[in-house]
Amino acid sequence: MNRFKKILMLGFSNRDLGETEWDRIDNLCNQKVLLPADSADTAKQLSDTDCLFVKLGATVDKSIIDKTPSLKYVGMFGTGYGRIDTNYAARKGIAVCNIAGYSKEGVAEFVFGMIIDHLRELERAKSQARDGDYSESSFKGYEIKDKKFGVVGLGRNGSRIAEIAHSGFLAKVSYWSKNRKKVFEKKGIQYLEINSLLKQSDFLSINIAYVPETKNFFNRQRINLIKPGCVIVTTVQNEVFDFNALEQRLKKNDITFILDHSDELTSEQAKQLKKYKNCVLYPPIGYITKEATQAKLGMFVDNLENFLKEKPTNKVN
Repeated sequence: MNRFKKILMLGFSNRDLGETEWDRIDNLCNQKVLLPADSADTAKQLSDTDCLFVKLGATVDKSIIDKTPSLKYVGMFGTGYGRIDTNYAARKGIAVCNIAGYSKEGVAEFVFGMIIDHLRELERAKSQARDGDYSESSFKGYEIKDKKFGVVGLGRNGSRIAEIAHSGFLAKVSYWSKNRKKVFEKKGIQYLEINSLLKQSDFLSINIAYVPETKNFFNRQRINLIKPGCVIVTTVQNEVFDFNALEQRLKKNDITFILDHSDELTSEQAKQLKKYKNCVLYPPIGYITKEATQAKLGMFVDNLENFLKEKPTNKVN
């Protein structure tokens, strides 16, 4: 099997992978360098790097690629690759591989956990009981059953969320996706054009990947089409939303917006969103399960090995 001369890992620490994965990576390269994402030595290290590993939120644009003349492979330690210039990388003969599908069960379960936490006021209930107040008189809630549940993006995560909403919660599930999925329509999950889906859904689960084509997919017009009272749960990168338009809609206090990519917000954006009680922020923990973590680590190194065998997997360009 071929080997890389040097693997540069930006933003990684020894805790990110297990001993088995580190051993596998060491067997695939002559040199491995770990650097903080903001290290002053990055440019120097890039000059003779032929394999680059990055984490979610990292930018690999034309300027970075041009500083890395020997680069053959970019490995994303996650699913979203919207901040990697995949087209320019392809023109330079550089493969970009991500990790797809490893966490669909964990993410889907977490989506419904966030929804139920909101619908049934679980956080307030636990806090009240800890304080010794066991009265239910101030609580309210409503059910998912028979509500209109919209799924935007019927990929791996979106399709699992649609299945659970349809078969588990008995919601009236509709979807929009770039490509229609007839197999799900045969199960009773209805296809709708995006504007119709936004206008009628009581719940919206957002699952479109952030790539250049989906930047600000939820522009002002689409955000304003969302049905009043809708509960929106997004587990994707925030760039798919026009931030200013979203904030203007939140000011109306007629939707609930729940997101788990709070770590990728700027400090100013986080400060702005925290002002709104109808905006709920979670850390990005949807993929944090024992099963998903094991699958993620294995797939990350599998991609690398398969590329060196000239049989690349999860290549996005």
